[in-house]
Amino acid sequence: MPLAGYGARLLARLVDFGVVFALNAVVNGWFVWRYFEETAPYLREAVRRAMAGDSSQEGLPAIGEQASGLQIAILVIATALWFAYEVPTMASGGQTLGKRLLRIRAVPVDADQPLGFGRATRRWSTMGMPTLLWFCCGFGLLLQFVDAVSALFDHPLRQALHDKRAQTVVVQVPRTDRTDTPADDPATDRTDPEPPGDTP
Repeated sequence: MPLAGYGARLLARLVDFGVVFALNAVVNGWFVWRYFEETAPYLREAVRRAMAGDSSQEGLPAIGEQASGLQIAILVIATALWFAYEVPTMASGGQTLGKRLLRIRAVPVDADQPLGFGRATRRWSTMGMPTLLWFCCGFGLLLQFVDAVSALFDHPLRQALHDKRAQTVVVQVPRTDRTDTPADDPATDRTDPEPPGDTP
C-alpha cells in the first residue's frame, strides 16, 4: 500500500484538532471562562502598563487563587477528550474522522490489520500526553511540534515519533467505491496512475 503524503496527514490532523476543539468548547467551556475570570484583572493591568511603556511589576492585581487548579483541570479534560476521540477509532479501524475524509489509515508496519487498543494508546500518548505539560512554559507544545515534523525527516517509511513508538505507518486507502466493469469493456484497460508515495 502506498504511503500517505505529508499534506494529507497534515490536513487530517487539522480536521481532528478541529473536532477536539469543538468538543472542548462544549465540555471545557465553563472551566476556560472561569480561568479567564480569575486572570483577567492581572492581564488587563499588565497590558495597560505595557501599552503605556511602564515595565513596573509592583501593584499588579493578584491572580485568583483558583487559577492554577482551573488550568490543570482544563488540560486534564482536554487530554481526556482527545484520548476518547482518537484512541477507540484508531484501535478498531486505524482512522479518525480526519483520516477517513483524507482517505488515509494507520496500520502496523508488519501487517494490514487493526492497531488494537494497546498499540493505538501507545501511538496517541506520544503526541497526546504532552498536552498536560502546556503550562510548563509551553514545553508540551514544543514536544508535540517536534513529533509532528519528525515524519518529514524519516525515510523510507515517513514515520513520526508516535509511529515509531507504536510501529505503525500511515498509508493511502485504495478506492473501493467504483463499480466493477466487464472484462471486455475497454474501460478496464485504462488504469489510474499510481498514487504518490513509496510502498513500505
